[in-house]
Amino acid sequence: MSLQEVRLEDYDAVYYPGGHGPMEDLSVDPDSGALLREALASGNPLGIVCHAPAALLATRDANGNTPFANYRVTGFCNEEEAGVGFADKAKWLLEDELKKLPTQYSRGAAWEPYTVVDRNLFTGQNPASSGPLAKELVTALS
Repeated sequence: MSLQEVRLEDYDAVYYPGGHGPMEDLSVDPDSGALLREALASGNPLGIVCHAPAALLATRDANGNTPFANYRVTGFCNEEEAGVGFADKAKWLLEDELKKLPTQYSRGAAWEPYTVVDRNLFTGQNPASSGPLAKELVTALS
C-alpha cells in the first residue's frame, strides 16, 4: 500500500520504524508529511523510532512551519551515527536537523534505550529503544 492510499481513520495508531530509508525518502515525501501532520492532529498515538524522525522534516509547510515545532523528541544521535561510520558520509545528521526544525531534541546514552513522550507523540532514539517504545504505545492504546 502506498502512503497516498493510507486512510488514517482505519488505524488506532501510526508507527514509523527506523533505518536510513527515512532520511533519504521520507524526509522529503509530501504524502508522508501529510500523514504525519494528520496523525499528530488526530490525538491517536504516533510512534517514531531511530532514523524515522527524519520524516518530520517533510511536515514543513511553504513557510517552513511544522506542527511538530517545540515538541519534545529524540532520534538517532550524532554520536551513534559516527559510531556506525556514516556521520562523515551523510549529507546531514538527524540530531542536527531535528534541532533546526525546531523541536526540543534530547538524547540518552549512545546505544541505550531512550524514549520521549510528548502528548500523543512517542519517539525512540535508536534500535534499543524500539521495544520500550512499542510497549509505551501498547499501553497508550489499552
